[in-house]
Amino acid sequence: MPRRQTIQVAGFSHANPIPAAARVGPLLMSGLINGTDPATGSLAEGLEAQCACMFQQVRNVLAAGGGGPHQLVRMTVWLKDRAQRGPLNAQWLAMFPDADDRPARLSLQAGELSAGILVQCEITAWIE
Repeated sequence: MPRRQTIQVAGFSHANPIPAAARVGPLLMSGLINGTDPATGSLAEGLEAQCACMFQQVRNVLAAGGGGPHQLVRMTVWLKDRAQRGPLNAQWLAMFPDADDRPARLSLQAGELSAGILVQCEITAWIE
C-alpha cells in the first residue's frame, strides 16, 4: 500500500489542523475548499468572487497533488442558496467547456456554513 502524502497549498488553510488534501497512490481527496482568495488568504466578497476563488483553489490543490483539472473525477459543492447556481455554473463551464469531458458534480443546499461563506466544495481526483 502506498504511503499517504499530505498536500499543503500556499494561501490555503483550515481553522483546524487538517491539510488541503491527501493523496494515496493515484487517489487525491480534498478537505473543504471555499472562496478564500489565494493571494490574500481572506474570504472573497460575494458569490461570484467566491466561486472564482474556489475554482482557483481547486486548481492549486490539484497542482500541489501533481495533477490538473483533467484528472478531477468528482466535485461536491455546498451552496448557501442552491437556487443561485449561475456563478458556480459559469466557473464550471470555464474549467470544463467540453460537455463530453467533465467530471461528476453534486450541488447541495448547505445546512450551515461558517460566517460569510457562500459556497464550498470538496474534490476527488485520480492522478496517475
